[in-house]
Amino acid sequence: MAIIDYLVLPKGAKKNKKRRGKGQGSGHGKTACRGHKGQTARGNTKKYKGFEGGQMPLVRRLPKRGFTNKFKKEYQVVNIRDLKKLSTSSSITPGLLYDKGIVKSKRLLIKILGDGSLKKAIEIHAHAFSKVAKKAIEDAGGKAVLVKKTKDKEVEKQKQPQKQPKEQPKEQQKETRQEDA
Repeated sequence: MAIIDYLVLPKGAKKNKKRRGKGQGSGHGKTACRGHKGQTARGNTKKYKGFEGGQMPLVRRLPKRGFTNKFKKEYQVVNIRDLKKLSTSSSITPGLLYDKGIVKSKRLLIKILGDGSLKKAIEIHAHAFSKVAKKAIEDAGGKAVLVKKTKDKEVEKQKQPQKQPKEQPKEQQKETRQEDA
């Protein structure tokens, strides 16, 4: 006999479904566990997050302030001390920073800040540099190269072949020939 023949379900593992509204004998009859009257006793009782029983919700009572700037640029910050981990390479690019786990996203912009010091000449490619970082890199004999961020749509347009202009219908071609003559 196999071990599976001796296995027994633990107590409470197999439980019957609660049968609501199937008469008083079920223990869940009459109001079907909904209680007497009120909003939840009636149909379609879904309530949204922050619902306060019809009272004006707190979110709507509080005043609104400020706005969200949709043109805001968010940078991933990299300090010069973090670049010491990559001192073996002479050129540091955003792709290399991503591969080594120094930045979390390839898509966001990268800004180099000047916390730390460099002893080796390194060429660093980033989207922005602080004044202190740029000075520290150049003092060590390196180069701070600005990378221009290209939008995904622009990249897709460059990959697609250019469309040729459509030919004019024959009637329009005849009209333009007559006008030229």
